[in-house]
Amino acid sequence: MKILGILGSHQEHGLNAQLLAEVLDNVDSGVETETVYLENYDITPHKYHEKNLVLDELAEKMLESDVWVIAAPTYFRELSGVMKNFFDCMRPKLVYFKENGDTIPGQFKDKHYLSLTSCYVSPLENFVTGVTDESLKTIDRVMSAGGVIKIGEIVLPGTFGMKTIPYNKKKLCKKYAKKISVRKRKDDSTVKRYIQLFFMIAVMALITMGIQVPLKTWIGTGFWLNYVSFTIIFFVLLACILHFVTFVKHRRR
Repeated sequence: MKILGILGSHQEHGLNAQLLAEVLDNVDSGVETETVYLENYDITPHKYHEKNLVLDELAEKMLESDVWVIAAPTYFRELSGVMKNFFDCMRPKLVYFKENGDTIPGQFKDKHYLSLTSCYVSPLENFVTGVTDESLKTIDRVMSAGGVIKIGEIVLPGTFGMKTIPYNKKKLCKKYAKKISVRKRKDDSTVKRYIQLFFMIAVMALITMGIQVPLKTWIGTGFWLNYVSFTIIFFVLLACILHFVTFVKHRRR
């Protein structure tokens, strides 16, 4: 098994590099690791009518690896330009284009990835405002298009003036190092998602019915009025949960 670290930072030995090294240095024995520092490569867009030896080399390294650990800082609420340029240039190798311009997963389908990012703002501000959200969403969108499966993410906020990563983040890196050391064939979270969906619906239905109890004084016990009120309350609760999952799930301290 092989794990490839992809560092999209302007500093080869900065905090994002430390996060990446902490993960790779703690994988299980027997697991091969390699780190690619994107600044060392002259990465230019792929052109169909000519060879791109740099992209070919990077694609070969990615193809040989089972898991990618993608590390890049967050600048101005966005993913670093180094990593974004890499994604843009690698697009023809990540996906196949259909005749109508739609894309389908390419040669890396069913591989796995772990996301790492950092930002200057404090843990509390990042939790409240989600400064690192867009960076993680960008990685997720690219990987999803390529059919690559997410394992998790690590966020390091409050990095202004920081020289070394704190103990709690080192501990988290070690935890994920053990997790990515186990070979995965496909997405093994399907059953987990169905269980989560079942309990989410069960809890929402219970809350909805609990809200309906005091409302019976006004709406009565008629079937259709109860049905309409249940539908509206359930929809509002569902919208709130979907909003949380869509916009808040990446906010980490």
